[in-house]
Amino acid sequence: MTAFFEILDRYLEAGDASGLLYAPLRESLAFRRTRRYEIEFEGDATAVEDFVRHTLVDAVSQELRSGDAPALEGFRFLLDYGMKPGALDLEKEAVASFYRGMPSPDFDLKRLTIRQRIYVFGEGVADPKRFIRDICNAAIHNWRVIEPAHA
Repeated sequence: MTAFFEILDRYLEAGDASGLLYAPLRESLAFRRTRRYEIEFEGDATAVEDFVRHTLVDAVSQELRSGDAPALEGFRFLLDYGMKPGALDLEKEAVASFYRGMPSPDFDLKRLTIRQRIYVFGEGVADPKRFIRDICNAAIHNWRVIEPAHA
């Protein structure tokens, strides 16, 4: 089975999207960043969610959304990117190492994929290619742009 979890900061408001790019935007666009975990596993799905909730989420400053749908609404597009298979991913290694050290996790972790999501909001022209060019590194990242369902 595969479970999807997205973690977002509870208290951070959307920031100026120009701060993500090498040159400022002409348009007034904002962004929010989240982290998404895709966990392929065998065993108890509740144990997987408990693992994520207790290992990866700060209960005070973050909130957890489960499921494959985007965690936020009203975005122009979102850029979903992460490390290519075989690229050094220190967070993934740390999470997997912690899992291996658990005495009885009640699930078998088959595969872990960690992604960053940048949601872009606002009016005017929003060119995803510019965000990809300035944020992603083709040597180590893979990515996809997701448009809102109502588009």
